[in-house]
This record gives sequence, structure tokens and C-alpha cells, in this order.
Amino acid sequence: MIQDLAASAARPVPLQRAQGAGRIEVRAEAGLTRLSRLYHDGCAKIRLPTDHAARGLQAVLINTAGGLTGGDRMSWRAEVQAGAALTLSTQACERIYRARDGQAESQVSLAVGDGARLDWLPQETILFNGGALSRRLDADLAADARLLAVEAVILGRTAMGETVQWGSITDRWRIRRAGRLVFADDLKLEGPVAAVAARAPLLAGAAAFAAILLVAADAERFLAPLRHAVGDLGAASAFDGKLFCRLAAPDGQALRKTLLPSLAILRDGEPCPRVWGV
Repeated sequence: MIQDLAASAARPVPLQRAQGAGRIEVRAEAGLTRLSRLYHDGCAKIRLPTDHAARGLQAVLINTAGGLTGGDRMSWRAEVQAGAALTLSTQACERIYRARDGQAESQVSLAVGDGARLDWLPQETILFNGGALSRRLDADLAADARLLAVEAVILGRTAMGETVQWGSITDRWRIRRAGRLVFADDLKLEGPVAAVAARAPLLAGAAAFAAILLVAADAERFLAPLRHAVGDLGAASAFDGKLFCRLAAPDGQALRKTLLPSLAILRDGEPCPRVWGV
């Protein structure tokens, strides 16, 4: 009996896990983008702010749990029907807290119809020491659809002197156009993250990084101005209706200072949504 009680006390108490799912679908009607369907469940919420300067509809994704840790699950799906335009962003930076066990999982699924446009512009993800995140982005595009996607990561709150001594983050992108895979990218940092990031072939000590992808018929025309905007913090290439850029910066502030004008270029001068603080 005593041994059973001791063994029971030694076992970790199961913790409540955050679960969230959000879905949004928009359509084109009389030259405007209208909401067709909106669904959210659990800690996932979607809000539709009014911005008369925006070219299409804007939606803000919210995680009311305040962050993610091991065992949490988030799922977002957006469908933009033919001719419509939608910009998705997040209310704030997503925080990945220390995981006692397991990893947080995030799944994003996007579908963009003929002549439609979708901008996936979440604010930065902050990985705390001991955090673990597995994230996946899947997009299915019509032949003449337009997609702009960004994911940015900050390794610890550098302004507070934090470093990520141990943790993991996995990013997996799969983009299909007219049913054909046109872009695939996998990124994984695991183990002693600060030490791994310090290696010259990886981040050379940078504590913040981002990936930007534009899939559009005219993607190549943005290459020269984008290269000028990123300067020595990044590199970009373009071919076959795709433009891809990676950025690496010493901290989140320096990353955002370069990221905002870069995204404005790829949005034909339209700034990021107001939730970015611009």
C-alpha cells in the first residue's frame, strides 16, 4: 500500500491541454469580398476588424489560451473563393512555453481559388526555453491564385537577455498549384538550440529569423526591390512564379524592422494589418 501511494505521488498530474480550431471562408460578390462561413471552437477565435484601407477582407486569429505548450493543439483553415481577397493575421505574437512533456502542434490549411488572393501574415512566434513546437502549413492554389505567406520565429525574449538553451521547433511547408507540388520546405531546430543557432552555416548567432514566400504570376518583378529592402539580413530568389526569402537578425526588433517594409513591397505598397502595430 505504501509503495503504491509513493508511486502514485511520483507520477505527474495530467494537465489540461488547450485545443482550438478556426475556419473561415470568403467569396467575391459585386466587387467586394464577403464572409461566407465562420467557425471557431475552443481557445481559437476569429475577429473581423473594419479597415477601409484594406483591399480585401481582414481576419485576426486569436489564441485565448495566451500561448502553447506541450500537448496543445491548434488548427486553422481558410478558403478564399474565386476572385476574393483575404488577409489573415494574429492578434499578437504566439508564445511557445516550456513543455513538461510532448510538443505543441499547429496546423494551417489554406485554399485559394481562381484569381483569388490570400495573405497569411501571422505575427512572430516566440520560442521560450524548453518550448517544443511542430507546425505545418499546407496550401492548395488554383493556377492563377496568389499567395503570400510568412512565418517568423524569435528564440527567446532577447530584450530580457533570454536564450533558448534547450527546445525544438519544426516547420513544414507544402504548397500546391493546380494540384502540383510547387514548393516544399522543412526546418528543424532541436536540442541545444542556442548552440545550434550559433553555427555559421545555420543562423551564425542570430536570435530571430523568418521565411517569406510569394506565389504569383508576377512574383519575379518583386525580386530586386525585396533584395534592396532586406539588405545583408537576408537573401531572396525567384523563378517559375515563386519568390522565396529568408531573413536572419540579431533580435526580434531588427527582424521586424526589415520584415514590415519587405511585406509591404510584396503587397504592392499595402502595409501589414494594424494589429502589427503599424
